[in-house]
Amino acid sequence: MERRTIGAATLEVGAVGLGCMPMSWGYSTSRQRGDESLRTVHRALDLGMTLLDTADMYGPFTNELLVGRVLKERRAEAFVSTKVGLLAGEQHIVANGRPGYVKRACDASLRRLQTNVIDLYQLHRADPEVPVEETWGAMADLVQAGKVRALGLCAVGVRGGRRTGTQRYDGTIRQLERVQQVFPVSAVEAELSVWSPQALDALLPWCAARGVGFLAAMPLGNGFLTGTLTPGEGFEPDDLRARHPRFTAEMMAANQPIVAGLRRVAHRHGDAVTPAQVALSWVLSQGPHVIPVPGAKRRRWVTENAAASVLRLTTEDLTELAGLPAAQGSWD
Repeated sequence: MERRTIGAATLEVGAVGLGCMPMSWGYSTSRQRGDESLRTVHRALDLGMTLLDTADMYGPFTNELLVGRVLKERRAEAFVSTKVGLLAGEQHIVANGRPGYVKRACDASLRRLQTNVIDLYQLHRADPEVPVEETWGAMADLVQAGKVRALGLCAVGVRGGRRTGTQRYDGTIRQLERVQQVFPVSAVEAELSVWSPQALDALLPWCAARGVGFLAAMPLGNGFLTGTLTPGEGFEPDDLRARHPRFTAEMMAANQPIVAGLRRVAHRHGDAVTPAQVALSWVLSQGPHVIPVPGAKRRRWVTENAAASVLRLTTEDLTELAGLPAAQGSWD
């Protein structure tokens, strides 16, 4: 697989990463299979998808434990990214950016991941009660202590159907400017896909201008861009899509032209090419510093996603994808 670098530290990873969250959090609990998830992570490493993206709040904690079982055997082959700053309770999620907590959380993540160093430690969310410089300073101390190799920040988008990327990520860019004065930012993780391209307007250029890597979260639109979801089929109550404004039956039907466009492009490249691979190739085409991190919990999906790294979209393809209608959500 093609290799790409993250940040000024020139950390090298496979061009397509693996989002581990769906294996233990955020999606239908009834479809989670621990043994299959382990085989999926192993398959990803076999295919060169070295970036494994997790967080302490996924589960909570169980996702890091799962990844740790693989790292115990194959640490040298993996680039592990985990996150700090959010605590998941029974019915709510709260931010905690206190320096003491950050350092304790890092030690706990290291134990669960069964490693002595985290390649990329990301601030999941800034704590509104703690200056972000203080939180980032504590994270920088972890780099100095040799527990972390590089730091990243997860972007927070402002909810709004057709809000531009310039407006949507203003707050994140202000945070980035502040923490950059304390310690270099190596990566930013934010949503980027054919149906959520807002990061292209301001956030992606900010990263490119400063040599900051960009981890594209949800590059397959929470599964919608794969073309495998049926409008009206519904989701289990614990599935995050059950409350997502683009996943009502009405909106899924309204957004089918986006999937149809991906299918048309895929068809031009051969019967074996899928809409998901076109969607990932589109993300890869946005710059050499961009690494899509699609979530997956089955080996078949990981194998399909990895193949997107060799798909090259033409100018005609990119023009057609740029002309697809904007995604609709129930907020519009």
